[in-house]
Amino acid sequence: MSITVNNLTKIYGSQKAVNNISFTINKGEIVGFLGPNGAGKSTTMKIITGYLEADGGNATVCGEVVNTQTLSTKKKIGYLPEANPLYFDMYVREYLEFVAGVHEIDNKTLAIDNAIELTGLTLEANKKIGQLSKGYKQRVGLAAALIHNPEVLILDEPTSGLDPNQIIEIRDVIKNLGKDKTVLFSSHILQEVEAICDRVIIINRGNIVADDQLSNLQKGKTDKHVVVVQFKENVDTETIKTIKEVTKIEQPQISNFKLQTSNPESVRKQLLELSLKNNLNIVSLQSESNSLEDVFKNLTN
Repeated sequence: MSITVNNLTKIYGSQKAVNNISFTINKGEIVGFLGPNGAGKSTTMKIITGYLEADGGNATVCGEVVNTQTLSTKKKIGYLPEANPLYFDMYVREYLEFVAGVHEIDNKTLAIDNAIELTGLTLEANKKIGQLSKGYKQRVGLAAALIHNPEVLILDEPTSGLDPNQIIEIRDVIKNLGKDKTVLFSSHILQEVEAICDRVIIINRGNIVADDQLSNLQKGKTDKHVVVVQFKENVDTETIKTIKEVTKIEQPQISNFKLQTSNPESVRKQLLELSLKNNLNIVSLQSESNSLEDVFKNLTN
């Protein structure tokens, strides 16, 4: 396992920021870490990276216990915190040379060139960091996080405050990095998580409330399934109203219906029976998955 979290607990005063949580992340996974503000995401990430000490439990990275083998584990981690601390008066290449020196990299020039190319900073490499747009500042933070070629990347809100084009650019960078690294990243932009991740961990009030493949979460228990049906013939709404267990009917187009229900299997069966009884031809019949936004609301409200 690249990351293992065992019964992790962190307490601030009388508040449990992280409450006895556990999860594992395998090499090569890109996992979205979601939760409302104050849920415990950043605290958990800081413990995994060794920036904070846990009050209970532990975290291991690539088989080594964080805070017991701190220097050794930090060499295997690339961390981009939410604040993204940068020296604005330094040039991009100058700053990355400084970071490479901190990591005691032997061939600094090669490492800097690789990081610049991976993050798309080639045209900006000789500018001062303070002159860059926020999107390129985030790229510099990413370059600094991966300059020592870590096995694990921890990214806290890497697309925060970026415009849509910049978000797409950073998304592509993360997806490329995830081909040979383990990536754990948090985001409030749920569409980004859907676009990048196969697996999602959701934390709420310090507790893990979901840890599963995104597709499984979207098929999970809910009272708001949607069945979409299209008929070849024109079908009126009154005919559809004869189907039981439908709580809402939408008709986007003639002969197309969206049926909200808590029992999609029963509704699909009734639609097939309806078509046979009335000599109707069904062109398509399918269930719509819940969006990640729906899943998030259900688990954190």
